Formats: sequence, structure tokens, C-alpha cells
Amino acid sequence: MIGWLSRKPRKDRADMTSTEPLRLMRQEQLDRLGSEQYDMIIVGGGITGVYAALDASLRGYRVAVIEKDDFASGTSSKSSKMVHGGLRYIEQGNLGLVRHSLHERQRLRRNARHLVQRLPFLFPILERDGVFDKRLSKAFESLLWTYDMAGGWREGILHQKLTAAEVLSHCPTFKEEGLLGGFLYFDARVDDARLTLAVARTAAFHGATVINHAKAIEVTRNPHGKVDGVIVQAGQQEIRARAGVVIMATGVWLRDWNGAKKGDEPALHVRPAKGVHVAVPWLKVRNDCTVTIPVPGRSRRATITRWGNVSYLGTTDEDYEGDLDDVYCTRRELDFLLEGARSALKTDLHAEDVVGSIAGCRPLVGPPGGKTLEIKRNHEIRVAEDGLVTIVGGKLTTSRHMAEQTIDAAQQVIGQRNPCQTKKAYILGAAGYDPQAIVASGGMSAHLGERYGTEARFVSDLMQASPALLTPIVEGLPYTEAEVLYAARHELAGTVEDVLSRRMRTRLMARDASANAAARVGQILQAELGLAPSTITQQVNDYLAAIKHEKSVLMGDKE
Repeated sequence: MIGWLSRKPRKDRADMTSTEPLRLMRQEQLDRLGSEQYDMIIVGGGITGVYAALDASLRGYRVAVIEKDDFASGTSSKSSKMVHGGLRYIEQGNLGLVRHSLHERQRLRRNARHLVQRLPFLFPILERDGVFDKRLSKAFESLLWTYDMAGGWREGILHQKLTAAEVLSHCPTFKEEGLLGGFLYFDARVDDARLTLAVARTAAFHGATVINHAKAIEVTRNPHGKVDGVIVQAGQQEIRARAGVVIMATGVWLRDWNGAKKGDEPALHVRPAKGVHVAVPWLKVRNDCTVTIPVPGRSRRATITRWGNVSYLGTTDEDYEGDLDDVYCTRRELDFLLEGARSALKTDLHAEDVVGSIAGCRPLVGPPGGKTLEIKRNHEIRVAEDGLVTIVGGKLTTSRHMAEQTIDAAQQVIGQRNPCQTKKAYILGAAGYDPQAIVASGGMSAHLGERYGTEARFVSDLMQASPALLTPIVEGLPYTEAEVLYAARHELAGTVEDVLSRRMRTRLMARDASANAAARVGQILQAELGLAPSTITQQVNDYLAAIKHEKSVLMGDKE
């Protein structure tokens, strides 16, 4: 028995409140990683990895989660931002996944209520060239009834059939010609990066070691050939971390993992599927929900979702075989999105209107061949003969359940059995949070509430102590210097990129304005973390270079 229950989780307090915010010190976390004997080490700080760390910590295990870049820096910050059952999966005949996803959606709506909000989805019905033929509208309504009965009802509202005028009330720029009406149904949305971060911090609250910017370069094995830990590279420091079981939760990066035993065939075949989103000013669209639009001459569809003062256009997945650390929206993909928007809306969108973009790869599990749309979004877990546990596939909505099953499998390796505790486990900031009261308060209170929940008071404490921190950090957006300080002090933000791309979503919502803020963010990080001036200069230059590269790919010649 390797340290099992030697670190008790914090007492399960329903409100999880305290007078002081959780403070995470990077060096302290690294020191723990090198000195403690863990029951479980998780490689990968996306939503699956951090939820597995939370699950393990709540079961009473010593657990560490390590991430080579930043929490959610990969797929988990570049998703569609939707928490949903997935109508498409009913079309695939995968009703079981839909039913289960809708159940998990409601758990997230409760357990992370400050981050996960209801989102209406609108399907317009057109005379011709719509997402589906008008003659199929009755069949589509039957599909929506199936969705409601599978668990959509848990949101407390069923789908609605809309008139043409009602469609236009939700999206005034939609073209009226040929518009017959529409359907509205309800799911949810989330800031995926902040959800991932919040889960990681909650795991730390319950005793887990959580470390970003630390790369696992090798899985180690004992003289009997069984996995017994990992070797981690953290800057110039190399750490030998020991554990009873190692869990690979690296998502699409499993494709390129070179730390496996030589000669081993991969246990799971990962098929990266690229998706892209671009942000445009909301006034160009004026939608209050997610609108699904057809793209003439294409079998794929696009969606337009409002988020603050932008609307972002996104696509479904396509195969991707390139560099997983260099995934960007291309000009061809941008033109596809703009073509769809212009064909459906009374607005003249151009490439120059785009204020930000993201591109990421979903880790599908399946062999080559066939369309990615036809591959089921289930996850798979494998336990190798040497005890290495691998989890891949699935989707953000089902991350809690994926983590539960992953820790169930890891327990078998170390010979223990403790029940899962995450079904009703609040994420930090959620317990006691009242969305209606926060929204009614308006202004900065609403902004902070939807990002931090009940922990918003800690950010406002910084503002009260130093009113200068009320200064906006990015022009045109509500983020303040206090939030930069809080990110460095309490959210393990160590770089300019960490702050502007994930602790805040400024790179997606106002890419060029965020570039102008990079130097000031660097100054705050330097003062708080004691970083060398040369380090900050390099971070700022790296951020500006990344934006320049993103824009050059986005605005470049057609492929």
C-alpha cells in the first residue's frame, strides 16, 4: 500500500467557504512533487486530467497532476464552449451517449453553477437550402422530443417551435427571404479554460499537487517492469516523481507520446479532429443564442454564439495530421465560416472584421478512414500489463464521468477501492452562488460573479485595498489589473500567455488589444512572482510573436 489515505482530503464542507483564498505557490508544488510518494500521478492538465485529480483527492489518495504547458492550453480551451447532450449523436444512433451527457450537463450546472449557464440553440427552417429540408421539419421536431425525453427536460424547459418573427427576435440579422420559422431548444455553455482551472484549484483545495509548465518526459518502471512514476522537466529542474500508478490523460498528444516502452504498439489509436472558431463584433450579428446556419453547397454546418461583445463562428471537426502544438485557423477555414455567415445573415462580414480566433483538436478514438462526423464521441480507458492507465476520447460535458471511470481503473492497479465523491462535489466558487442575484447586481459584480462565483469577493478585496487595480487591463473589455494579480497569486498563472489567453479570454475576444496589454501584464507578473526582467521581456515577445503568427495564418493566401 503506497501512501494510501496518508493525506486525508480536506473535510467535505458543503459551502467550501473560507476567509482567505486558496494560494498556490509553484515552487511549493514542485517541492512536493519531488519529495512525496504518490498513489497516483496524472499526466495532462486538460479537463479530463484535472477532474481525475479532483476525483482521486476526494477518495483520499495522494495525487499529482502535471501539465507540460498551462492548464487547458490545448483542447480544453479551444472547444465549442458548449455543455450539451449533442443532437448529432442521436442522428448517429448513439442515444445512450446523449442521455448520459444530458445527465452530466445538469451535474455541471449544479457543481459549477457560476461558470455553466443555460444557452438556447436556434435552428431556422428555410424554404430551401436550410440546415434541413422544410419537409423534414416534422422529423426534426421528433428528434427534439427525443432529446427532451432523453434528459433535455432536466433544464426545466422543453424545446419550442418559433414563427419567422420569433426567429428574427433572437437574431435580427437573419435573412427573412425563405424563412418559415424555427426550433429553439436548450443546453448550456461554459468558459472551458476557467472550468478546467477551477477544477484544478478544487483538486488542490482537497490536497492534490497541481503543476503547470512541467513536462513528463518519461514513465519509469521498477525492476519488475511495473510503472512506478515519471520523470518531469520543469524549466532547468528535473524531478523524479514516484507513484503507485500513472495515468496518461494527454488527449490528442497521446498520438505523439514518445515515453512509452520501446517496441510497444499504441494501446489506443488517436485521431485528432480539428475545429476552429473566429470571433467577430456582436453588433455585426446581434444574436442572443446559438444559431445554426447552413453553408451553401456543403454538408457541414456552422454555428454562431454570442459571448459578451463578440459572436463566434465555429465548425465541426475535420481530420488533422499536422503539428499539435501549432494549430491555427487557416484562411480557407475562415472563408468557409464567413461564406456561411454571409449567406444566412444580412451582414457583410469580412476577414478584417475578425477580432480573434482559436483552433484545437478533439481526441477521437478510431482507425483512419471515414468521416470524423461519423466517429462516435465515446471515450476509452486502457490498463496496460505494466499498470499504465490511459484515458482518451469523450468530450468536455462528460469529463467528470470519464474521470470517475479512470480513477476506478487506477484503483485496480494499486489494489484499493473507494467510492467516487464527485457527483455532488462543488467546484470552488459554486457553493452558495446565486446567479440571479449576481446578474441583478450588474456591472463589475456580474462580471466577477460569472468568473469567480463566491470567490469574487477575494478579487474585490484586492480592488478595495488598492483602487489603482480597478484599471482595465485590455481596452474595451471589463478585465482589471486586480484580476491579473489574482491570477498570479492564486491561479498559478506564470506567463503573459497564461493570463491573457486563459485566465482571461482576451486573445479570443480582442486579440490586438490584448497585445497592447502584454507589457503591463508582464510588469504585474514580475512584481508578484519575482521574475527576472529578461524573463518578462521574453514572455511579452513570445506573446506578440504568437499573435503575429496567428494573424498571418488566418489572413494568408488561400490553401
